[in-house]
Amino acid sequence: MYGYDQNVGAGQQGYGAAPPPPQQAPGGYGGQPLYPEPSPPSLADAVRAFTTGSMSAEDFQGIFSTSKVYCPRGDNPGFLALHNTQQPVIPMFTSLKELRAYAGKESKYFVITGAEVLDLLPTGYGFVLDMEGEHRMVFDAKAVEQMVDFAMRRMYG
Repeated sequence: MYGYDQNVGAGQQGYGAAPPPPQQAPGGYGGQPLYPEPSPPSLADAVRAFTTGSMSAEDFQGIFSTSKVYCPRGDNPGFLALHNTQQPVIPMFTSLKELRAYAGKESKYFVITGAEVLDLLPTGYGFVLDMEGEHRMVFDAKAVEQMVDFAMRRMYG
């Protein structure tokens, strides 16, 4: 046989012999899992799934709470609210692209997580995700309260 020394004793390497296999961490090569966990859907994907009824409210909120949310801002810190609606709502966006489509390329914005939105949103305000998007979602003040209650139960039992 080529590249293999047949005269070497068991467990020893000879010239051209294949090296022993590398030590692997549990779960895969070099500490990497054999099958990587699927990444969670993006917030935009979750909005689409929720608005079409293929995702539960609980699953949507789980994704929303850990996702980045893009919020337009003015010169002063804080949310910009729309008051020309039945209840005041705050426009928020699933991506910078969606925000730019609504507010323009030079608009100011800040980025927070959905959990921070629920923590910082003023009482009595709702929010709208992707106002100009194909799958716009409006959460009125009551829906926001329900989201906060759900998050508290999930966190504290």
